[in-house]
Amino acid sequence: MRVLVTGGTGYLGRPLIHALVARGHAVRAVVRAASACRLADGAEAVVADPLEAGSYSAAGCEAFVHLIGVSHPSPWKAEQFQAVDVRSVEVAVRAAREAAISHFIYLSVAHPAPVMRAYIAARERCEQMVCEAGLNATLVRPWYVLGPGHRWPYILKPIYRLLESVPSKRAAALRLGLVTREQMIAALVAAAEHPASGVRVLEVPEIRKAALAAGHS
Repeated sequence: MRVLVTGGTGYLGRPLIHALVARGHAVRAVVRAASACRLADGAEAVVADPLEAGSYSAAGCEAFVHLIGVSHPSPWKAEQFQAVDVRSVEVAVRAAREAAISHFIYLSVAHPAPVMRAYIAARERCEQMVCEAGLNATLVRPWYVLGPGHRWPYILKPIYRLLESVPSKRAAALRLGLVTREQMIAALVAAAEHPASGVRVLEVPEIRKAALAAGHS
């Protein structure tokens, strides 16, 4: 399978490309010129501006994985969410439609949630654009992804276990649960290899289930 990846030099992008290549898929990655040197081995670099319409093409690819977003989201980055997250999806959806992409995978965020309202609003708008485009799509909704440099939420695990034991809180605690980077990569690979028909949503429980099926607990 030929897969186009945006955000391929980031926290999830590099290991995702490595996993896709290891499974025999041909990967093209949209990167800025300054970031091309950080691209994982085995991927073809497509040097472009992912915020500029028409700067890259998805022609020849079956799947499109869109990972671009503002790094380290915080409440005071509302303008950046619009300029980067929303704009990059506008460009990506256009490229996907022009190339008649069979399956579009969008990394969103779990919602609703009591915090990060501007971030969630931007991601909800992005999901809306994907759905309105009429693409077969998978919307992946993690909350916090644990991994190198992203481990402090481990201290919250006892609180999560407590909330999951309370019937009135269980559903929200599971939906806003923690996942590891390995679980995310496994879920993204599984989504790419098993395309959606229509729009499919992977919440945290589904991400964990997909990862478990791939051997990642």
